[in-house]
Amino acid sequence: MKITELPRWATAFALPVLNLLSALIVAGIVIHLLGESPTESLKILIDSAVLNPEGLSYTLFYASTFIFTGLSVSIAMKAGLFNIGSEGQLYLGGLGLTVVMLLLDQSLPGWLLIPAAMVGAALFGAAWAFLPGYLQAKRGSHVVVTTIMFNFIAASLMNFIIVKYLIPEGQQNPASRVFATAAEMPRLANWFPVLGDTPLNISFLIAIAALVIYGVVVWRSAWGYKLRATGLNHHAAHYAGVSISGMIIIAMLISGALAGLGAVNSIMGSTHYLSLNFPAGAGFIGIAIALMGRQHPVGIFLSAVLFGALIQGGFDLSLEKPNIPQETFIFIQGLIILFCGAMENLYAPALLKMLNLRKG
Repeated sequence: MKITELPRWATAFALPVLNLLSALIVAGIVIHLLGESPTESLKILIDSAVLNPEGLSYTLFYASTFIFTGLSVSIAMKAGLFNIGSEGQLYLGGLGLTVVMLLLDQSLPGWLLIPAAMVGAALFGAAWAFLPGYLQAKRGSHVVVTTIMFNFIAASLMNFIIVKYLIPEGQQNPASRVFATAAEMPRLANWFPVLGDTPLNISFLIAIAALVIYGVVVWRSAWGYKLRATGLNHHAAHYAGVSISGMIIIAMLISGALAGLGAVNSIMGSTHYLSLNFPAGAGFIGIAIALMGRQHPVGIFLSAVLFGALIQGGFDLSLEKPNIPQETFIFIQGLIILFCGAMENLYAPALLKMLNLRKG
């Protein structure tokens, strides 16, 4: 009997690997055209981002934020929603965290202050995702359009708030004051000195816990079944008794909360103050991570580590190879998004043909 659909292993593993290899091959050609050796460049990147303990620490630090934004996009996708507003929700999450810090960091101990700031980040991120979710559920306004708009609104709003209200008197840097020492996330180097003086902190462990919770809730709970049913077929889910509008709103609230929590790693784990443009595109990278990781916890983790390695390794590679500007790695990220997103089924017909030939 002829196979008409690819097996799960092919869609979950083979296609993403082939797409990633295609992106890397194109990137290698570009590096060759820049006058550098692709193999030598790849070796430098791997040594810097993975094999070197300090470099790996930075890779995992970047990945911690990407896991949260990847989860943010993924859980919305499970409901059939393409939330591309994680960047703005991450931005507002940073504001929520900062509000808690500015109000309480002089009076609360760290064991209370850090959880309170995390709640603030999640609440502000969820609040920023609520209106797009509500408009999709109740008015039919497409969530892609509204979340794009909310990204721009968030950037303008944050620029106004930081410049108008948060810059300390007499300062020119567009940032809030530095938080109290009690607000710093404990660093993993305190327990593992081999990691060196890097910002990798317990946000990484929290991100791993979020991946586990996401996997259990989505695939091992009744609510997760309703969520996936909503994403697969709204009409069937409705006839099965699922409130479609309610599920859309809840999914967007959770999506926004997860994006907001991404601010904890970069602000409380590294800078210790709110700065202008601190998300640095992490919300948009979350889209690529969700697509490449197929909205699966393991895939999201591996994709987040890959993008973290590109940032860390790309920085060191651009220092060692001046012919390769750091912007090249933004281009490589775009290639990965292209092959794993827009062209994710490029190799599907060939794989299907090979499986049928092997079976025959």
